[in-house]
Amino acid sequence: MRVVIAEDSVLLREGLTRLLTDRGHDVVAGVGDAEALVKTVADLDAQGELPDVVVADVRMPPTHTDEGVRAAVRLRKAHPGLGVLVLSQYVEERYATELLAGSSRGVGYLLKDRVAEVREFVDAVVRVAGGGTALDPEVVAQLLGRSRKQDVLAGLTPREREVLGLMAEGRTNSAIAKQLVVSDGAVEKHVSNIFLKLGLAPSEGDHRRVLAVLTYLNS
Repeated sequence: MRVVIAEDSVLLREGLTRLLTDRGHDVVAGVGDAEALVKTVADLDAQGELPDVVVADVRMPPTHTDEGVRAAVRLRKAHPGLGVLVLSQYVEERYATELLAGSSRGVGYLLKDRVAEVREFVDAVVRVAGGGTALDPEVVAQLLGRSRKQDVLAGLTPREREVLGLMAEGRTNSAIAKQLVVSDGAVEKHVSNIFLKLGLAPSEGDHRRVLAVLTYLNS
């Protein structure tokens, strides 16, 4: 897996690099601001060496507001095959919603505290690089818990909401079954009911798991 890291804290950038390289991944570049990130990815793409995934801080110089996430959105539009995982100190709904508003493939939003859980963090980077989704449980809880979404959630049972939250974290049906201590078949039934209630018809790519979350965000 080839990775570009964008983080203005040199200490954290080096730490992320070490975490990934120690596990056999190739960190091809590390930058400290959003413009450098966009330029680096463009240069690599021009050389036919587009990375598999970018890991970027939401807030970077010069204003430390939303440069990182805006760069991530630009990169997703310019390079559809590029995975983008953003890191944030806090749950920032607007940024998460903006990042998830486009294609449902290869996107992640994690809190920085999650980096301390090394295995989970690396698994999330690998999942996003492979076109999957990695949403922090705290992000999921806040996004799905907004009062204005209750009308959308009203048709789901409490168990279906719980399953949907775990789906949005990127868990497989088997992992959800293990978490909830139920059978795989029971989870499959809940997932089917969720898709049915949200009006998500089967698709060739079958990204309905992510679209189920996006339905709430965009409704």
